[in-house]
Amino acid sequence: MTDHRTAIVTGGAKGIGRAVAIRLAADGFATAVIDLREEDTAATVSAIEAAGGLALGVGADVSNSEDVARAVATVVDRLGAPTVLVNNAGILRDNMLFKMTDGDWDSVLAVHLRGAFLMTREVQRHQVAAKWGRIVNLSSTSALGNRGQANYAAAKAGLQGFTKTIAIELGPFGVTANAIAPGFIATDMLRATADRLGITFEEFLDGAAKEIPVRRVGTPDDIAAAASFFCSEAAGYVSGQVLYVAGGPKA
Repeated sequence: MTDHRTAIVTGGAKGIGRAVAIRLAADGFATAVIDLREEDTAATVSAIEAAGGLALGVGADVSNSEDVARAVATVVDRLGAPTVLVNNAGILRDNMLFKMTDGDWDSVLAVHLRGAFLMTREVQRHQVAAKWGRIVNLSSTSALGNRGQANYAAAKAGLQGFTKTIAIELGPFGVTANAIAPGFIATDMLRATADRLGITFEEFLDGAAKEIPVRRVGTPDDIAAAASFFCSEAAGYVSGQVLYVAGGPKA
């Protein structure tokens, strides 16, 4: 028996995933950081360990069922059976519908939606056995529709339906499932968007802030704070919810 609970955060090498992994480790979870390449997880793992936490980096393609099974088995072996899962892994392949390729569509749906399904299916058996678990899926305000993101919006909306369904199915086993829908969060993933618009990243952030009621853009730590709550004992009666963390009600 381990004397800690184990959490898995996918897409934990940087951005929101990194912030969530570091926060959960600070909350006392042994934290497995999964990303496509194990070497990319090193900075997050080092940050957790430097703060006195227990962490493990694992390389895996979350859209591949064999990779997922191997990754979770590694976590069980090294850190203990996972009872917390944060499905954060994601990619962008933005384009207008008439220019969007089959590959643009398939790759985004595979990582976001299939990835969350495969990871959840693999981890839930450990949660059910423990009669306790927390699942947090990263959706987005884009789930409500966003120009140039038909693939991403569909995936993020799908995650909301997925979340509500697993909340119903796993609730009797002491497992909650919730989704966080971030608004505009300043991460490196958005630098490509700024480049495409022909403006600097700083100009992009300043312009976005003017449209947000609290007059600032979000940070990965804003999302990590919400994930921390959903993964806590205090959130045991909160399940099947979608929390928009977007600086205002416009979302």
